[in-house]
Amino acid sequence: MSNLVVVAYNDEYRAAEALATLRRLDDDDLIDLEDAVVVTKDAEGKITIQESQSLTAAGVVGGGFWGLLTGAIFFAPVVGAMMVAQSGARSRQLSDLGVHEEFVRATGEHLAPRTSELFVLVRSATPERVVQHLAPFGGEVLRTTLTPDTEAKLRRALNERP
Repeated sequence: MSNLVVVAYNDEYRAAEALATLRRLDDDDLIDLEDAVVVTKDAEGKITIQESQSLTAAGVVGGGFWGLLTGAIFFAPVVGAMMVAQSGARSRQLSDLGVHEEFVRATGEHLAPRTSELFVLVRSATPERVVQHLAPFGGEVLRTTLTPDTEAKLRRALNERP
């Protein structure tokens, strides 16, 4: 089961910077990100939602590859790729288990201008190491499904940033 963590930042770009750090930690196997979304509100009040990855695109690419391979075996690569890519996209749309867009939009409406929020779904992590890397960004934990002990460590680290 994944844990949801939502962190608010008093800077329009800070959530994207924190996400870039989380991606590096994901590459180093210190965290296993399922999904992440950055929401920003600019000076004029325009909200921008930036998804970490497009699950639909991943389904199309993956499905397209397997369709091309299957089609090549049966001498119809283009038809095979199109059929499997379409089914991959459809299945990804139906089984999107990431951060729900309605929740992100509703939360983003309450952002102050020139601020941002980071929504992260985490499958697993090495909490001490991850918190250590996130501490320099500060922020305020708005919502989490972490254990109370881990949540307290995260809150302390973000409030005591260097």
